[in-house]
Amino acid sequence: MRKLLIFLLVGASLLPVGSGLAQAPASFEEQKLRELAKEKEVLQEELVNLETETARAIQWNTGTFFRRVYGDDFVAILPSGQILNKMGWIASVERSDAKYESFIASDIRVRMFEETAVVTCMWTSRGTRNGRPFAKQSRVTHVYVYGQRGWQAISSQETLLPG
Repeated sequence: MRKLLIFLLVGASLLPVGSGLAQAPASFEEQKLRELAKEKEVLQEELVNLETETARAIQWNTGTFFRRVYGDDFVAILPSGQILNKMGWIASVERSDAKYESFIASDIRVRMFEETAVVTCMWTSRGTRNGRPFAKQSRVTHVYVYGQRGWQAISSQETLLPG
């Protein structure tokens, strides 16, 4: 009986553990879906970075970033309702009399529709204009199109929040 018990214990230890629990390799479709999800995540992260860089370019009153990332047919709608094209927007950033202590893009949300993305965020800024301190918050929507040059902003709408 003792030999039988030892034989059973040794035999049981040689069996593969959890053989019924092993997962089958992912199908081609599952792998493709994972790759697409990862690619989408990378593209979304690029857009978040562009929003952060936009805030930095405005804070430093520099148009270089906008020349590179904003499309030639870019249209901005300011909180006042004024409409600016790409060159008008760049001029307004570079000639601004605002000196920013801080300019932050937060609450950045990205929605993607094939080669188009709609990005919304909150702009919070503090600084001085004509020697007078100011603090303001705006909700901003940017529309981007993905092409040969990567993401290009084609539209912007800024709404100043009360306060």
